[in-house]
Amino acid sequence: MDLDFNGDVASLDAELLQLPEVSPLAIKANPFVAEKLFDHWLSLPETKSMVKSLLSIAEAGGSLNVSGTSFNTNTGASNSMPSMFPASSTPPLSPRSSSGSPRVMKQRAGPSALGSPLKLVNEPVKELIPQFYFLDGRPAPNELRERCLFIINQFFFGHTDGLQINEFKQVTKEICKLPSFFSSALFRKIDSGGTGIVTRDSFVDYWINGNMLTKDIAMQIYTILKQPEARFLVQEDFKPVLRELLASHPGLEFLQSTPEFQERYAETVIYRIFYYVNRAGNGCLTLRELKHSNLITAMQHADEEEDINKVLRYFSYEHFYVIYCKFWELDTDHDFLIDKENLIRYGNHALTYRIVDRIFSQVPRKFTCKVEGKMGYEDFVYFILSEEDKSSEPSLEYWFKCIDLDGNGVITRNEMQFFYEEQLHRMECMAQEPVLFEDILCQIVDMISPEHETYITLRDLKGGKLSGSVFNILFNLNKFMAFETRDPFLIRQERENPHLTEWDRFAHREYIRLSMEEDAEDASNGSADVWDESLEAPF
Repeated sequence: MDLDFNGDVASLDAELLQLPEVSPLAIKANPFVAEKLFDHWLSLPETKSMVKSLLSIAEAGGSLNVSGTSFNTNTGASNSMPSMFPASSTPPLSPRSSSGSPRVMKQRAGPSALGSPLKLVNEPVKELIPQFYFLDGRPAPNELRERCLFIINQFFFGHTDGLQINEFKQVTKEICKLPSFFSSALFRKIDSGGTGIVTRDSFVDYWINGNMLTKDIAMQIYTILKQPEARFLVQEDFKPVLRELLASHPGLEFLQSTPEFQERYAETVIYRIFYYVNRAGNGCLTLRELKHSNLITAMQHADEEEDINKVLRYFSYEHFYVIYCKFWELDTDHDFLIDKENLIRYGNHALTYRIVDRIFSQVPRKFTCKVEGKMGYEDFVYFILSEEDKSSEPSLEYWFKCIDLDGNGVITRNEMQFFYEEQLHRMECMAQEPVLFEDILCQIVDMISPEHETYITLRDLKGGKLSGSVFNILFNLNKFMAFETRDPFLIRQERENPHLTEWDRFAHREYIRLSMEEDAEDASNGSADVWDESLEAPF
């Protein structure tokens, strides 16, 4: 019996061939191969007998059960379909074909245990990302929480009604790990109602439930000091901790009999803090500025060190004494204000009139003093810190603004020459050998090594070790002469104490000088009480 097939081979369903040895995809991609295979399959004796049998069943009106057709399918019937390949010539399947073959996957009743690589791409597994931002701070782990609660219970044991403010210092230091002079500020932060008592529950609620326990110390201090709705610290926020420092520090006990100098000391410390830490210079000290400063380290040092004068950053009483006395020397009428004529006498007339005019034009910093033509104590603190330590960044910024006459962010040759002209005139008046500006300009370029030789930027100055000397050359004759005739003893002293700043060395020298003058005056008067006015000396 001859069988002929007169169909469209391209429309032939490859699944109907039931060839386990050949992928249906390969057959569909090559329709002429399918035609050859189909012709070959029809020519097989087994196919002929099977077709005859099916025809007989169809003529008798029976049901056709052939796997792979659109009729009633039966997977078991597929085993009776003859194969065109001999068993011995069947090639082995690819290792991936059993799991990745579309034909095999189509025959599966359920999803694969291994899964298809394509399915993994189309349906990626959702990765659970843990919470990393907490609006009110990260909650404390259970172990840390329990350990802290145990210590809290020990401190509050026997104080069922709570602790008073004078009993709170150890809680601040031992539990909160903060400087002890923060106890009053912390106490009032918790006791917002002003009851005068902090109970165990209220402390737990603020320190543990409020997630203060897990914050870093900078964030803790920032939160305690600032006002509830504020986003920065102002000078007023530091006064409570300074008052407690003055009341409790053994190195400042001698000031308790002179409240007016306690206030001046606290003001000076705050001015120094904002000079160095508030880099924006806007009086609004941010958390970022606090974290990038050495203020917290200095606070911890002041809490541990009994000799306050060893805390050189911000808190040294000797430094305050020097600043205040220098201001008092210039303020001849003692109205706590100084003018241009007063300032020109600073450092034995070291400064030029031109630089003093720039200072009083308030270009480097706007005065807080509201009296026109006058400089207040806070303005003087900024000036003296800038003048005596020109290696610090605040000082470089201060004097850069003074020299930058047009405010375009660069210092040009003409601007430097404008200020040096007065220096040159002063040298001639003092019968000193003048140094021509062309020579000075070459010296400055060698000292700074600016990116562009035609002008100097603030970045150039911050990158050089001799930048402060450039300003001394332009407007401070005494320091310019000292730089030209460097004292080997001072150079050796600087190398032996590299941790000391120019301000530290200046304050130390001046304190010794002022102390000797005070002792000499005491000896000449035969009494230690030599001041007529209550505000004339910080003793």
